[in-house]
Amino acid sequence: MFTDIVILAGGFGERLWPASRPDHPKQFLSLGKNFSLLQNSILRALALKPEGKIVIATRKDLLESCAKHALELSQKVSDDDKNKILRDLIVLAEPEAKHTTAPIILTCHMLEKISPDVKHSVLVLTSDHVIAPVENFATDCKEAYEIASKGNFVCFAIPPTEASTGYGYIKTGDAVTEKTYKIDNFKEKPDAKTAEEYFKSGKYFWNSGMFGFTSDFLKAELKKCQSDVSCAFECVENGKAPKLARINGIYYVKKWREMDKAYSSTPKIAIDNAIAEKTDKACAVTTTFKWDDVGSWDAFAKFSEGEDNVIAQAYSENNFVYSDIPVALCDVKDLIVVIKNGKALVMKKGSSNLVRDVVKSIK
Repeated sequence: MFTDIVILAGGFGERLWPASRPDHPKQFLSLGKNFSLLQNSILRALALKPEGKIVIATRKDLLESCAKHALELSQKVSDDDKNKILRDLIVLAEPEAKHTTAPIILTCHMLEKISPDVKHSVLVLTSDHVIAPVENFATDCKEAYEIASKGNFVCFAIPPTEASTGYGYIKTGDAVTEKTYKIDNFKEKPDAKTAEEYFKSGKYFWNSGMFGFTSDFLKAELKKCQSDVSCAFECVENGKAPKLARINGIYYVKKWREMDKAYSSTPKIAIDNAIAEKTDKACAVTTTFKWDDVGSWDAFAKFSEGEDNVIAQAYSENNFVYSDIPVALCDVKDLIVVIKNGKALVMKKGSSNLVRDVVKSIK
């Protein structure tokens, strides 16, 4: 299995406004009464029993919140998982947001500095998605590890359940194993007609934004495919290990001069564009777990287990309410009502695509 796991936890929280916001993005929200989306991501990482580190890569302004969520989780899990969190979880706060390539290559270098005698294999996870059941997830990750350990960049391809225009797509090519394929190409979010064509073809899958590879492979491919990023991080590769300290009881990178220097010159680029779309060694594991990026209020409503808030409804049906205060609904249906942080959103179900635009007008 992968030796180390990276959880990407940046984001600015626009699509789930007003509950999420730049200083409290989606990964800190909860779909129920137990764990936040970030905490569920940590639980999935723990379920894989990695021998090495679990690294949460985030922004500087989210450092304390990430550590707080990790510490709170450690108090609700088994002793073994608690010890793993307190011993091997590290929050890595970037100097500035540079998309996904920078924090991923930075983490690879950090892992090699901390454990230089280990051949690191790295699984990159998201911090704010819904994945179930965890047993299927673990099985698919084992398959991904086997493929990655042979010198491949592995993506997780989600079998589409509808002709969605909200996701990027992966077109699969030749079979590598029964459930893994070479990637023919990547497609940006399509229009409705193209999405329908993708869905009917059976050869297009949703791109989950999760990846697997060995650290050695990523460094070599980055030098070949995106040399400007590789060059920017040479100072990290040749420099000293970061200085760690604890915040809210959790390890974090307190000081790393080489990181600051690398970020001052590295371009801002997604790992999809820097590596996945350029390498000839990209593979996709077709997943057996259920997945959703919870990227809209319609999706959030579908997965939410409810809150303890007071809701009164008269002659109303099929409504979802997520509120800090009591809400009464009269003679309405198919609504999503969100009242959080002193702001309110009222929308018809199925209209989530309008939220970003209306938020911009309010700002």
